[in-house]
Amino acid sequence: MNKQFAVIGIGRFGSSVAETLHSIGCEVLAVDKDANRVQGIADWVTHVIEADTTDEKALRELGITNFDVVVVAIGEDIQASIMTTLLLKEIGVKKVVVKAQNALHGKVLEKIGADKVVFPERDMGVKVVQNLISPSILDFLDLSDDYSIVEIKAGAFFANQSLQELDIRARFGCNVIAIRSGGRFFISPTPDFIIHEGDIMVMIGHNDDLRRLQKKAYPDD
Repeated sequence: MNKQFAVIGIGRFGSSVAETLHSIGCEVLAVDKDANRVQGIADWVTHVIEADTTDEKALRELGITNFDVVVVAIGEDIQASIMTTLLLKEIGVKKVVVKAQNALHGKVLEKIGADKVVFPERDMGVKVVQNLISPSILDFLDLSDDYSIVEIKAGAFFANQSLQELDIRARFGCNVIAIRSGGRFFISPTPDFIIHEGDIMVMIGHNDDLRRLQKKAYPDD
């Protein structure tokens, strides 16, 4: 059974999260106190409700504890974000993911029990800089201070060789966990998988190893 998500706050970030989750087959409830925003997203999610989530009674009436994950994406109203998060945890929501405006807001959210705090503006800024500095890296995800997952577009260094021939794990300490090739996505590709120029390789590894691989494959970046 697909996970059920509730997204509270349907601004630019919240609507993007809600629509993306729905597009991959998840059941999504979108909640906002602004009627226009609720109406605007109605065709792109499973359910929509207009409600003030700083009101405990209103939250309970949503049946919010039935959802696997609740994303609090409230925009500039930090007080509403904090109050909503606090109430969600108090009434027993299993996992609460909250958008933070700044570091202080994030610290408060962690103190009151948010399971995960995200910083979309900051993280997007880091990604933009990363892509400017290293054009070969299409996207990346920090797993910790030391490890990341990156998407690398295969150039001449990788082209027309199998994963076994490239031997990326032994040479660089990185693992290829997926490849997008010819419009298809291959999870855990086999050693005889042939890489073609332009394929997208998804790798996981220590940041130092990933940088070493990138320097070898793309010395001009």
